Amino acid sequence: MTSHLHALCFDANDPLRLARFWAGVLGWEMADNSQDGIALLPSDDTGFRIRFLQTHEQKVGQNQMHFDLTSTSLEDQRRTVARSLELGARHIDIGQRPEERHVVLADPEDNEFCVIEPGNNFLADCGFIGALAGDGSQEAGYFWSEALGWPLVWDQDQETAIRSPHGGPKITWGGPPLRPKTGKYRLHFDLAPPAHGDQQAEVDRLVSLGATRIDIGQGEADWVVMADPDGHEFCVLPPKQRDRIPGSR
Repeated sequence: MTSHLHALCFDANDPLRLARFWAGVLGWEMADNSQDGIALLPSDDTGFRIRFLQTHEQKVGQNQMHFDLTSTSLEDQRRTVARSLELGARHIDIGQRPEERHVVLADPEDNEFCVIEPGNNFLADCGFIGALAGDGSQEAGYFWSEALGWPLVWDQDQETAIRSPHGGPKITWGGPPLRPKTGKYRLHFDLAPPAHGDQQAEVDRLVSLGATRIDIGQGEADWVVMADPDGHEFCVLPPKQRDRIPGSR
């Protein structure tokens, strides 16, 4: 038995504003929980929620993960871009080439995301959130495949991707060169132990796969902070926080 991906978490200077933005872009329901930050619950086959957690730290550098949103037509792509801009997004340049057909945007707190052109073969069978695209190594892709029990759906030229057997977005790692780490990342995963599982046993299993326990100043928190082989932070929740969402894996 493996952990399930409970949530993708965003550190946010204004969690409510950012939650409202992404609720509007994705069409997901917003749920307010003072202990759990502000959460969005999926309305599609995405098997995890999105959480927005308060931070006073400012964003530095480019995020290590971003959403790739799919399009069914050029008009659909234009509608997604227009809706995002109306909600508070802006166009940004991260070095994309003029001939590339995807549109790169940033949300109200400068978290990057892409609206992918129609006809993209890699994301052809995915929903609106086609992928969570990451800066990471092949080793990290192998780790997360084992950690979540999700099969590799791409493994070529040190680029890897995994996907839940139940569908939903792909998670991808682009291979070297990796960007230098400039501090705690603003996006991280929350993992929940298996049903009737033990948090410590799951932590031990993840360590055996290549994770490490780390201290980010969490103090006596009952969740465990870890890092994957690339140093990307993630949390293992205690069993009592393992509330499942409809369609979660």
